[in-house]
Amino acid sequence: MSEPLLHPHHPTLGDELMHLRRIVADMGELVDTAITQATSGLAERDVTMCARVIADDALVNDRQRELRELSFSLIVNQSPDERELRETIGLLNMSSELERMGDHCVSIAKLARNLADLPPLETYVDVPKMAAYCSDQVRGILAAMVSRDVIQARRIAAGDDRVDRIYHRLFDDLIQMMTEDNTTVFRATNLVFIAHHLERIADRVTNIAEDLVFLDSGAIEELG
Repeated sequence: MSEPLLHPHHPTLGDELMHLRRIVADMGELVDTAITQATSGLAERDVTMCARVIADDALVNDRQRELRELSFSLIVNQSPDERELRETIGLLNMSSELERMGDHCVSIAKLARNLADLPPLETYVDVPKMAAYCSDQVRGILAAMVSRDVIQARRIAAGDDRVDRIYHRLFDDLIQMMTEDNTTVFRATNLVFIAHHLERIADRVTNIAEDLVFLDSGAIEELG
């Protein structure tokens, strides 16, 4: 009599959720690296580092594609209960926020490359400060994401006001500079766009904080 065929091991729903969490954590690390490299590429006028940010964005996109496919297959094949479905949707939302953050880092790197060979502007000083603060916000929300710390997530979302304040002050300073000295227009415009991308990254940090609240309680709450 022939031997019965052994069934291949199918991952359980728990295995698949663990895999999704790991992909989101990987994406977080990639985005953390991207923002660090994009901002230091800007500050140090390092075109090689800027090029690395642009090239490595493909890794973030690949991870997100993988997560999307896994999520849909989990929903279709594993019949998750309400809590598991909520986690899958929450992780899916977080991954798309991270993917967009990666895109903002690419835009910052491209703009920084435009400025690398030009003399710096005086007001430039607030851009690295804003970049460092955004970087801290990203790192904080990633830590909260890994430890599922909703209290920390709320605290970090509350810090978005500070980014907005720096952005508006910077924007006004740069507009004034362009008005007074038209030789600054190209550089100042690029810095306005960089500041805008940093501000969008901070907004996405708040969105991830909202996703963490949703994961925890199922409540959709505005934290911004």
